[in-house]
Order: sequence, then C-alpha cells, then structure tokens
Amino acid sequence: MERSTADDIVAEAEAELESVNWLSAAAAIASISAVGIALGLGLPLLSVILERRGVSSSMIGLNAAVAGAASLAAAALITPIAIRLSVRLTMLIAIVLASLSSVGFYVFTEFWMWFPLRLVFHFAITALFVLSEFWINAAAPPGKRGLVLGIYATVLSLGFALGPWIFSQVGSQGFLPFGIGAGVILVSAIPLFLAWNSQPVIAKDRRQGNFWRYLFAVPTATGAVLIFGAVEAGGFTLFPVYGERVGFSEAAAAQLLTAVGIGNVLMQIPIGLMSDRVSDRRSLLSICAGVGLIGTLCLPMLAEDWWLMACVLFLWGGVVAGLYTVGLAHLGSRLPAADLADANAAFIFCYSLGMLVGPQVIGSAMDLFGPSGFAWSLALFFAIYLALALGRLFAAKSA
Repeated sequence: MERSTADDIVAEAEAELESVNWLSAAAAIASISAVGIALGLGLPLLSVILERRGVSSSMIGLNAAVAGAASLAAAALITPIAIRLSVRLTMLIAIVLASLSSVGFYVFTEFWMWFPLRLVFHFAITALFVLSEFWINAAAPPGKRGLVLGIYATVLSLGFALGPWIFSQVGSQGFLPFGIGAGVILVSAIPLFLAWNSQPVIAKDRRQGNFWRYLFAVPTATGAVLIFGAVEAGGFTLFPVYGERVGFSEAAAAQLLTAVGIGNVLMQIPIGLMSDRVSDRRSLLSICAGVGLIGTLCLPMLAEDWWLMACVLFLWGGVVAGLYTVGLAHLGSRLPAADLADANAAFIFCYSLGMLVGPQVIGSAMDLFGPSGFAWSLALFFAIYLALALGRLFAAKSA
C-alpha cells in the first residue's frame, strides 16, 4: 500500500508539472479554426465556379495545385521570417493577406489571375498553420500532447465542416460567400491579440539545415501528413465535381463534405487520447490508412444512396483525419522542444507537397477514367502510405 501511495503522489506531481499553457493553446486553436472555416468554404466554392465557367477538371486541379507550391515555399521560409518579426506579428500579417486575397477571387474573374491569388492566399494560410502548430506543440507537455492536438484537430475540423455547410446555404453566386470567407479570417486575429504576450519564442541558436533534415527524420509522421494533404486538398477540391457527375446536386455534394467534417470533429479527441496510450503510434497510423483505403474503394458502390454515403464518409473522414493528428503527435514526441519550430515547418512542407500532388493526380484520373478515377486515385494514396507505415512498424519490432 505504501508503494502504491508513493506512486500516486509521484503521478500527481508529474501531472502538475505537465500542466498545459491553455491561454497559448486556446489562442492558436481559436485563430486557426477561423482559417478552417474559410478553407472549407473556399475550396469547393472556387471549384464549382470554375466548373460552371467550363474549366476542365485537370485545369481546376492545376489551379488548386498552385496552393501546394505556395505552401511549400511558405513552410520553408516562415520560420526565419517569424524569428525576425516574431510569431505573433507574422501571424497577424498572414491573416490580413489571406483575407485580402480571398476577396480578390471575387474581384478578379480572369482565370489566370487566380494563380497569383492562390499563391498569396495559401502562403499566408500555411504561415498560420506552421506557427499555430508550433505554438500549440510548445504549450502542450509530452504526456498531454495527443489530447491537446486532438482538441486542436477537432476545432479545426469543425471549421472545415462549417465551411461546406455555409457553402450549401449561400451558394456560389455573388459576393456573399467571398465576404464570409474574408470576414472569418479577420475574426481569427481577435484571439491572437488576447494572447499577444504569451507567444512562444523560436530558438535563435537552432542549427542551420534542421528544416530539411526533419523531412526524413520521422518518415512515418511526414509521410502521413503528405498523404493526408493529397487526400484533403484533392478530395475537398474535386468532390463537388465528382458529386455532381454521379448525380448529386451542388448542395447535396457540399453536405456530403460536411459529413466528412463532422466525423473529423467528433473523432479527433478520442483518437488523440488513444495516441497518448498506444505503445507505438505507427500502429494507429496504419489503422487510419487502412480505413481510408477501404472507404475510398467503397465510394463507387455508394453513389446511388446519399444517406449511406454520408454515413460512410462520416466514419471515413474522422479516421482519415487521424493521420494528421497522430502524425503531428508522433513527430512532437520524437523531438526536443528546441527543434519543434523547424520540425513543424517540415511537417507542413510535406502536407503542402501533398496539396500540390493530390489535386493534379485526382483531377487527371477523373479526366482519364471518369468519376471512378476519383476513388481509385484516393485509394492509391492510402495504399502507398499503408505499405510505408506497416514496413516501419515491422522493422521497429524486429530490431
């Protein structure tokens, strides 16, 4: 009994030491949630407008892939910029640029203009993602990282779920959807001001080259987010097109995306808690990839029943989003706090690389194979990552 009591005292002391800086975490989470709403609204909105103007799926995918190129550049450059300007000021500038460029999509109707607008918008959005995740990781102690990141992913997913729902309500005509997107981005500055003095500090004595090293230091984590980026960007961008081609209305297709988002919202905290308790997070990442693979292979068989597809996408979306949540927790658990800024930048770099590849691959597959190309290309992404995750897991167990 005395040993048990002593263990309890030690556990309570460790829990006290591992308290979360909730002010910092809440500011970063609340700020990025508004960005999630704008992305959830903007990605299908822009695709539907381009489809209505007669732009091909491959060109829509190419335009969306520019977002990935912008994000790649931002992920590599944003840490040095934040060191010079501070985390909070860099985030504030990014909020303003993202809001202005979102209005620009309404003002400039020429298709070629949407390429530089995508560059500016997604550079700014990526800056917000990199710095908010660094802020959250810095505020979360190791023993609670999965929980805090689960909360972060839940709030972000709520934003992604609200975005398509707003789109289904306001449609794609006129200024209103663009104005809503710009407005919610500007609102994200409010929590940033509330925690202005709680920003994390990036270590100025960090070793040069850390960013590139972390692309390969934890391949199961960076591979997970690369695949998730491809699936999310390609799926959100082209699902409205896919939905309309298999017989759903514009609003019905947008509501199916909302089902994906609701699954994300409800499942990220349980997945985050589970990731804090498993002995090897790679096993959980393998399960997420396996569910993603099976779910996408089932899509063509569900096209005749909206409700059945909505239920499957609800489960599929929640589990697949675990690739991001668990991957980020896995990355943070393997690295010292001083390296988290560069590590998170590398993580987002891989996410952005997925955003670059995913829309182009999925759009080209739909042009070549029709609507079925949407599911087949998604399944290919999941199969590649599942092979990587299982290979790393088995190699670790045999070592």
